[in-house]
Amino acid sequence: MDHGFPDRRRRFVGAVGALVVGAGMAPARAAGRTGLVSGEALARYGFSDGHPFGIDRQGAFLAEARRRGLLDRAVAIAPAAAASRDVLMRFHTDDHVDRVARAEADGLRWLDKGDTPVFPGVYEASAVVVGSAVASLDRVMRGECLRTLQPIGGLHHASRSGAAGFCVFNDVGVVIETLRAVYGVRRVAYIDIDVHHGDGVFYAFEEDPDLIFADIHEDGLHRYPGTGHAHEIGRGAAAGTKINLPLPRGAGDDAFLAAWSRAEAHLDRHAPEFIVLQCGADGLAGDPLADLALSPRVHRHVATRLRVLADRHAGGRLMAFGGGGYDRKNIAAAWCEVLAALID
Repeated sequence: MDHGFPDRRRRFVGAVGALVVGAGMAPARAAGRTGLVSGEALARYGFSDGHPFGIDRQGAFLAEARRRGLLDRAVAIAPAAAASRDVLMRFHTDDHVDRVARAEADGLRWLDKGDTPVFPGVYEASAVVVGSAVASLDRVMRGECLRTLQPIGGLHHASRSGAAGFCVFNDVGVVIETLRAVYGVRRVAYIDIDVHHGDGVFYAFEEDPDLIFADIHEDGLHRYPGTGHAHEIGRGAAAGTKINLPLPRGAGDDAFLAAWSRAEAHLDRHAPEFIVLQCGADGLAGDPLADLALSPRVHRHVATRLRVLADRHAGGRLMAFGGGGYDRKNIAAAWCEVLAALID
């Protein structure tokens, strides 16, 4: 997910009525069922005036998925209601939630230092992204689906206390905290193949030994947010539970797949109980805000291998989120490969 235009640098543990599925319990009713989370309410999360993260991104993907016949093979999941304040605060601070809620009334132009604009309905649209992710998690844990893909999601730059890099609320962060608070699932794997480092997730859980983290991205020396160096492996009791695998400018599939072999071994070694994937498409060749030269086959490979790991360690449970990507054809191709890999 990129962050800045090219010309800028720039506990609620509530009654949810859900069946709690333990780490070793595969939701048998969901075997082979993959849910696709999409709809108009999710498409509203985007920025206007030619911003690269526009509201047409979901539509570009759905058109290609329909052409390939994938929509007929997935379980359609409509967007959920906006996440409540209590749900947002499983990950975010009270001050950040308040700032977003008041942004329009306060006349704010930006939610950060110039990457994440305020747009009409910003609070509601952002909360719908989170609400849809949490509702889909509930479906997975109740056994209605085994795997899901939510293309408009994976807002991995938002920190606990602020927006950043086109990301208002961190939906994947909320999902991780919900797994712990509501379902008692501790050891969660978060995998990020967006071209930009998933800093909002990494630093929020940097000292958490139960958050298993693997991130392949363009080197932070050249690309926002300037983090995710190879020496960043977690801190304290979490040292060694995180792996960052930066790639040089221009790296292609061979370099990515070599890094992926290391990431997969890391994930397998830590045997996660649940897997979350952020599958940003901005590493593909031709993206206007990045410098890698990947093809969509890396997305197919990652999703396929994560299915194997999920079946081995996590009862098959896997949630994928679209993340970044600013070339519409690349978005469509990459996310279709992920969806195809998740469908039986």
